[in-house]
This record gives sequence, C-alpha cells and structure tokens, in this order.
Amino acid sequence: MKIIGPFTQILPLTGLPEKGPISDEQLTIIPNGGVLVDAGDIVTCGDFEELRKAHPTAEIDKIDEPMVLLPGFVDCHTHICFAGTRSRDYAMRIAGKSYLDIARAGGGIWDSVTKTRAATDTELMENTVARANRHLREGVTTIEVKSGYGLDMASELKMLRAIRTADQYTPAALVTTCLAAHIRPKDFDGDEKAYLRWILNDLLPVLKEERLTERVDIFVEETAFSFEASRPFLAAAKAMGFQLTVHADQFTSGGSAVAVEAGALSADHLEASNAEDIRRLAASDTVAVVLPGASMGLGMKYAPARQLLDAGACVAIASDWNPGSAPMGDLLMQAAVMSAAERLSAAEVFAALTIRASKALGIRSSAADLQAYPCSDYREILYQQGKLKPSFVWKNGERI
Repeated sequence: MKIIGPFTQILPLTGLPEKGPISDEQLTIIPNGGVLVDAGDIVTCGDFEELRKAHPTAEIDKIDEPMVLLPGFVDCHTHICFAGTRSRDYAMRIAGKSYLDIARAGGGIWDSVTKTRAATDTELMENTVARANRHLREGVTTIEVKSGYGLDMASELKMLRAIRTADQYTPAALVTTCLAAHIRPKDFDGDEKAYLRWILNDLLPVLKEERLTERVDIFVEETAFSFEASRPFLAAAKAMGFQLTVHADQFTSGGSAVAVEAGALSADHLEASNAEDIRRLAASDTVAVVLPGASMGLGMKYAPARQLLDAGACVAIASDWNPGSAPMGDLLMQAAVMSAAERLSAAEVFAALTIRASKALGIRSSAADLQAYPCSDYREILYQQGKLKPSFVWKNGERI
C-alpha cells in the first residue's frame, strides 16, 4: 500500500455528469491531498495527513513542491503507428494547394500507406513506442491506436501486431482499432462494397483468431466510404462482436447519423456536423469525439463542441495524431487552444480528456494513472495553453 502526496490540489474528476455542460463549480477539489494506492489501483483520496495517520505502515511517495494532481489523460483517437512523414503535403497545403492537388502529386493517405507497407514490423513497433512514450511524458496514460495505413492483409496484420507488441514496451496502455476501412486502396480490384466484404470475410476473422483488436472503425465520407456501403459493414462487424467507432462529419454531414444508427461507441471529427447531427448525437449514447489537431493541421474550423455540450452530448477531445492532417500530437495544447475558441470550461476540458474519453473507448478503470503539474491552482494548466507539462506521471501507481 502506498500514499502519494501531498498535493496542493487534487481534482479526482469523480461524480461529474457523463453528458452535457459542466461548470468549474461542479469540480471536487481536495486541498493538501493524498492518494492511497493498493496493487496499482486507487483506494481513496483525501487529506494527506489523515491518510498517513489512518495507514501508518503505507509507503510514502513524497511530493516536496506545490503540485496539482489530475487523472492521466486518455487519447481516444490516434494513428501513431505509421512510417515516414507528410511534410511535403503540409508545405503544399499551407501554400494553397487543395486536397486533390496534393493527392495528384502523390501525397495524401496513399503516401502514408506506401511508406507504412515498406516499413518492417520492428520499425513500426519502435515508432509506436516512441510516440506513445512522448504522450506518456505529457500525461497521456491510455492511447487508442488505429491501423489503416496497410489496407491489405499482410500490412494491416503487420500494423496491428506491431501495436500489440508496442504495448509490451511502453508503460502506456494501448487500445488497438482496425481501420482497414480508411480508404479503398488503389491496388484493390473491386468497388467499395467488394472491399468492405473483403474486410468482413477475410481480415476480421483473422483479427478475432489472433485477438489483435476488439474495435472496428470506418471513414464515412465522400472521399472514402458511402453511407450505403457503411451501414451494412458496421452491422456485420457488430454482429461479429466488434465494438464500433466511426470517422464522421469531417468534410460533409451525415456520417454521425450512420454512427448513431449503428450503435457506435463514438463518432469522431464532427467538423461538418449540422444542427440535426448535433441533436441526434445528444439524444444518443454515442460519444462525440472532437479532434482539434485535425482542424489546426488542415486550417479548418473546429467541431462545434460548445453546441454539442449545450445540446446534452457527451463530448471527448482526442489528438488525431497522424502523419497527414494532425502531425503535432500535443493533446493538452490542442484542447487548451480549442477551449478558448469554443468557450469550454476547465471542467469540460478535463472531463473530455479523461472520463468522457474513457467512455468513447468503452473502458472504466480504477487504475492509479495520475499526473502532477507544477502549480498551485488547476486553472494554470489551461491558462498556459499547453506549455505547462506534468512534472510527474504515474501508471498503475508507479512513478514513470
């Protein structure tokens, strides 16, 4: 048994609503607090000295300077398993080239597919570990990681196996998702429906057999997969026992409706969501995952997070860390900057990065995944817009 502390403030983020707006007045703040940990789980938190008196034999993980303690962040949407870079794409984009211009010049998702297919298993594993560890140092203790830069049997399996292996070499918890339905690959001989049938009939049974993932994603968009093709694909994947998530409403409306109809855990992106999409998401159990990193990388407007919250939706914030549209990968900075633009309270942001992001992954945990910031007031964290990083991070109660 261990007591971690004392902390100037602890924000346990417990007891907050899973849906709708949250004011900072709803936050529980424990001054001069400590956390009692046993076997990697949080037992309780409270006044540090009272915990010491109640548990005199507990080991003390002593904090000697003013610190604010938060739960570890959960990044519920990333693509950090990839090879190569798309810096040329970015330079073309900021010079005014369109998505189609970039694709015609050999850029876009297919560029990452080509580079990822050429990478070895070890290269992909090491790339994933390095990015996961950077996230971990910045307070992100659980990370969803998608495939989707393979788009054939050998390469999708290579990616998912690399993610599974990477999970053994980083203290961060990695949650895998199959995004073979990212785009229809150029070298596939058939239409979108035939490609999705190939995923269902050939790829997903292997993923089940090897237990590589319990989650399936699809990009529903004019440039990817149509509503008509996506609906039966999602229904079939769900019938096979997979949890669902959907890339939705990034450039055009309607994908979020497909996600809600399918009973997906989350609909992610939502930059193009309209009033009806917002109403539908708010009335559902599907988490609205907004991705400010993609808006920054593409120079697009943010997803309507404020409207979603006010309508009663469950809103999570994720980084979308990927080589093309969201290469920065700094989750806290993205969330802090978006909060200013969308007028999100600190409570809404912290909930979106923790309990609501966990709901998007379908996980609940009592693990002692924690992060401590070098300040005396939790409001400093967003005030410094991502420049204030945690001094300490704990995974399962162990200081990293």
